[in-house]
Amino acid sequence: MILHYKGIPVHYTDEGEGTVVVLLHGFLENLTMWNALKPTLLENHRIICVDLLGHGQTECLGYIHTMNDMAQAVLEVLQHLTIRAYTLIGHSMGGYVALALAEMNPVSVSGLCLMNSTYYADDEERKVLRRRANTMVQTNYEAMVRMSFTNLFSPESKITHKKELDEALAQALQTPLQGYMAAQEGMCIRDDKFDFFKSLNTKKAIIIGEQDPVVDGARILKETQDTSIICYELSFGHMSHIENKSELSYIIKHFVE
Repeated sequence: MILHYKGIPVHYTDEGEGTVVVLLHGFLENLTMWNALKPTLLENHRIICVDLLGHGQTECLGYIHTMNDMAQAVLEVLQHLTIRAYTLIGHSMGGYVALALAEMNPVSVSGLCLMNSTYYADDEERKVLRRRANTMVQTNYEAMVRMSFTNLFSPESKITHKKELDEALAQALQTPLQGYMAAQEGMCIRDDKFDFFKSLNTKKAIIIGEQDPVVDGARILKETQDTSIICYELSFGHMSHIENKSELSYIIKHFVE
């Protein structure tokens, strides 16, 4: 389905019946990343998936897509569907968008799960890496995407899940250059959301990959120790929906219920 928002098409799917779960994909992904997880959730829930700005079939809105910009587009979809209460699950960048959306509309959020994602902002080193990638990608897009996307998987998963990795990489390579650069810049300038996440009065969870190269799991486990945020630590890397499919499905199913 398509919603026209600020002159661009925003692509989304709306399936099933019951309490609403909103699934938000990560950087260089699109809503098809949820295809394996959706059947379990559709047994008892209405599932909304949205292609974020500059990804999938949703077009770009300029050269910086802030997390608030992306969240606002998702909120437009939810308001169009007259949905007033929902659980948010965001993978990687989708977690940053979920936090921004929850901050905009906290009373509607029945639960918030950050999957291979975090509440903390980029440090200076990470900002430098993102901006360097934005420079390099302009002259060698495919090689940059292949390298950065493949490195999100653990060494073992690159072998055991090669077919799924190749399929996900094919989707990543369909992301337009503008979408890549606008999202990187938006992630660079996002705010720290730890205090907000701690104080959000709903059920909260973070799913961590032990070998995740981009999310500091040890830091998250330490910082959330005396909070109401529940952490689940899984083996392997950043792509739990591929690397830990059955464990993730179990955790998500129980979280939303």
